[in-house]
Amino acid sequence: MASSMTTNNNSWNVNFLNGRPEAGDPKRALVILNQPFSFPLLQRLWSSTQWHCCADGGANRLFDSLDPQDRIKFVPHLIKGDLDSIRSDVREFYKVLDVTIVQDHDQDATDLMKCVSALEEKEKLEHSQQYHIILLGGLTGRLDQTIHTLSYLHKLRKTRKRVFAVTDENIGWVLDSGEHRIEIDHNLLGQTCGLLPVGIDHTVLSTSGLRWNLTEHVSSFDGLVSTSNHLVPDEKVVWIKTSKPIWWTVELRMAT
Repeated sequence: MASSMTTNNNSWNVNFLNGRPEAGDPKRALVILNQPFSFPLLQRLWSSTQWHCCADGGANRLFDSLDPQDRIKFVPHLIKGDLDSIRSDVREFYKVLDVTIVQDHDQDATDLMKCVSALEEKEKLEHSQQYHIILLGGLTGRLDQTIHTLSYLHKLRKTRKRVFAVTDENIGWVLDSGEHRIEIDHNLLGQTCGLLPVGIDHTVLSTSGLRWNLTEHVSSFDGLVSTSNHLVPDEKVVWIKTSKPIWWTVELRMAT
């Protein structure tokens, strides 16, 4: 299996989950949201990313996930948001370490959106290619926040090539209309997966590499939704064709 994303925008892998970056990997940015996560998952994602940002209360989550001796090893580049959630002790700790802390009062943007905006400013200054964005969190906790993640990544597909949402339980991202080839590392991914018609009226799906494949099958919230599908142990690639954007999600094996 290739060590990084291919240049084909419709070819995917999640090798960053193994925590072992390799030469030729794309630049990646980690945005830590205000939701719980395990230290092993944090460690893997941190090692695979070059820029680290906490969205407001995500700084509390980072701080609390670490033993005191490890806190100076995992220092973010930026903490940004309206800063109504970050604790005073956490803010002071990172201030002493010269972490950039930005308060943004824009009520039309969430803390996640503000962090992505900061990354886009960084990319302009660096005249660099887009970073791949990895959100730590966003698919658990409050339903309204989860819906925001689903909605925001649906919109970001128009301007960003790679945005993933990762929790200890699963990983998900938006597949735009067209054909997609997803490389499957069974050491990282669990069995259960789903193809979710979120934010659209319906789509027409065809797949290969799944336990229950679809052929020109209409999927919608009013009809079929392919949840609780399964990866096949001997299959190294899942192929998906969709007429409209969908969310692809698959469970993760426990990070150790």
